[in-house]
Amino acid sequence: MSRLQHTVTVAALDRDLLHAYAGLVCDLVESTRVRGQDIVLPDGRALYGLSLVKGRHLAPGARYEPLGTDTEGLEATVIREWRRTGALAVEQMMWSPELSARLDVRLRTPERPVSLEMEGRLRGPEGSGSLRRLSGRATLDLAAWWAAAALAPGAPAVARAPAVVRLKHRLGVARLHLRPRPAEAGRWYVDVTLTVHGRWLLRPVAAFALLLAGVPLRRGFRSSVERAAERWDEALGRVRSMDLDELRTELADHVARHPEDETGEGRETG
Repeated sequence: MSRLQHTVTVAALDRDLLHAYAGLVCDLVESTRVRGQDIVLPDGRALYGLSLVKGRHLAPGARYEPLGTDTEGLEATVIREWRRTGALAVEQMMWSPELSARLDVRLRTPERPVSLEMEGRLRGPEGSGSLRRLSGRATLDLAAWWAAAALAPGAPAVARAPAVVRLKHRLGVARLHLRPRPAEAGRWYVDVTLTVHGRWLLRPVAAFALLLAGVPLRRGFRSSVERAAERWDEALGRVRSMDLDELRTELADHVARHPEDETGEGRETG
């Protein structure tokens, strides 16, 4: 087994602020309506690349697909549950000649998030064998996260990580654990630990390969963790620089904007 660990400091996200953001997103989503097959914002702009093809908007069973889907690849999003004070459950699927993927996402109490669970699998084309299959699961316990982030300075990190990602392949299993600790005011330490080991008879082979990778692997891991921390700080800083009305406008512009629209003006339909 190989174990990699690195600690970074990141900007802390206040629980009340998260709830305000979550409520804003819920309000924005629930303000959309159906026009034909388009999903449109209150100002009449359509959400780019999204079409309701089955069911009732935001109701269990509602199925959405991108506009203009061709035969080279298919995508679909299905609502399994939508209750802003209960749970949001969404299933996302993708098929192409090269692979198929499925991701199930469940967020408890979207208006005031308490936990997030994601489970997915990736497979190669039919008959490609188990070497082209990958499955994974991620969990985030927000109550446990904030409890760990509020421990007294110098206290040991919690034994059970509030955020865990597990990837499984025929050749091995990887686990990523994130544990927060209090840092200076307004920031967290986050201990990031990655463990990788081969499965069954492949364990010695995997261990030898990881040993050869050695220093480059550790450097790459540290660099990836630090870049992720920088992106978190940048994104949170941008969000904090806007009040809720500005943030709502920014989100609405983003979901209505064509990716190739360099002017930043949303797509108008109908």
